[in-house]
Amino acid sequence: MQAAKAAKSKDKGLLAATQAALGAEHAAVYGYGVVGGRVTAPLRAEANAAYAAHRARRDTLRRAVRDLGASPQAAAAAYALPFPVTGADSAVRLAAQLEDKVADVYSDLVRAGQGSVRADAADALREAAVRAARWRGSGVAFPGLAERA
Repeated sequence: MQAAKAAKSKDKGLLAATQAALGAEHAAVYGYGVVGGRVTAPLRAEANAAYAAHRARRDTLRRAVRDLGASPQAAAAAYALPFPVTGADSAVRLAAQLEDKVADVYSDLVRAGQGSVRADAADALREAAVRAARWRGSGVAFPGLAERA
């Protein structure tokens, strides 16, 4: 009986982490729509590539949630941005923040998952950390493991 409770609790943790990652991907897709409209032409290709990568991850996570027997959370109609994005500089800052948030939630999915789920989440965390470093011009020691309030 204890093993069944532990397995059910673990499945709930995996589902919650997967839904959180999906929510972050929804927000990143929205955010990159803003970023792409504000960055300068040389950075637009990088913004478009990030947008496409987040759409692909979002679609994969939707399938993962369904595979876990739940309904994927829907994207919001709009997302509150952490600060006004008025030009290229603030758009670049937003892109870095979006990637930091994505890395944060994927670190939770790495902890909750096993096998291929964990490996895919670790890949997504790495990709987000690399994109954040590109946008910011520097990386962080342990992406996705920043202390949270």
